Amino acid sequence: MSIVPRGLGLAGLGVLIYSFTFPSTVFALEGLDPYLIGIGRSAAAAVLAVFALAAVRARPPRRDQWPALLAVGGGVIFGFPVLSTLALDHGASSAHSAVVTGLLPAATAVAGVLRAGERPSPAFWLAGGAGAACVTAFAIARGAGRLTPADLLLFGALVSAAIGYAEGGRLARDMAGWRVISWATVICAPITFPVTAHLLATTDPDWTPRTAAGFGYVALFSAYLGFFAWYEGLARAGIARASQLQLAQPVLTLLWSGILLGELIDALTLLAAVAVLLCVALTQRTRIRSTTPTATPRNDRPTPAPR
Repeated sequence: MSIVPRGLGLAGLGVLIYSFTFPSTVFALEGLDPYLIGIGRSAAAAVLAVFALAAVRARPPRRDQWPALLAVGGGVIFGFPVLSTLALDHGASSAHSAVVTGLLPAATAVAGVLRAGERPSPAFWLAGGAGAACVTAFAIARGAGRLTPADLLLFGALVSAAIGYAEGGRLARDMAGWRVISWATVICAPITFPVTAHLLATTDPDWTPRTAAGFGYVALFSAYLGFFAWYEGLARAGIARASQLQLAQPVLTLLWSGILLGELIDALTLLAAVAVLLCVALTQRTRIRSTTPTATPRNDRPTPAPR
């Protein structure tokens, strides 16, 4: 299998993992403070990252890689988790949140153009724009067009995620995707650990089985393991092309929201699903040029033990 189809498969796996994030967050909000969920999930992921990096005796990031890692941390460790959780806590349903953040692929593609040297063809922008239009029309039809505080939080979340995705995908050309998220969570740990400890001591969390399951999912999969596949997919297939697979994420999240949360799944949802998936297929048939290679030799070997 060539590098691009393999990359698209990995990116698709990441999208599937992320599609459960909003329903799982709703579960976690039943007993936990939203800030505890948004910050605590990354603190828990950092514990796993420390063990993973130690197991392979990973070399520390180079000095020139730190700015990108800090951007990843700001986008996907602080920005998206905190803002999206607050939006759900402010009354946005899982389905509503999925629809609004359906604009994330377009935002990620723009970030890829600005930061990763990618040059999608006009046909790509047409197909991606059509997908974004479908998502926007669906949001308006479901009453999501009214601007609310939750919508503003979700908009901030998707911008944060787009920056974190583009920077992580760009960095994953030089460093394995799992190392990108591992180092980002470890670098942010001096903030996430004490904040999480404070929130655990002051917010009186109620660890019901549903709460624990929801938090466990966003900590293990959404904040950590999902990035293993996602960043590797962005690096292999290209940020602009792979990011368009996320057009299917709102539809998947709506499906899980109906099954797990009892939220409405109607004919309009099914129509949107067909339209969005068609746009995904069209983006994958367009050409994307890049001023930088999509895959380069990477420093993935463990550091030899001292003699």
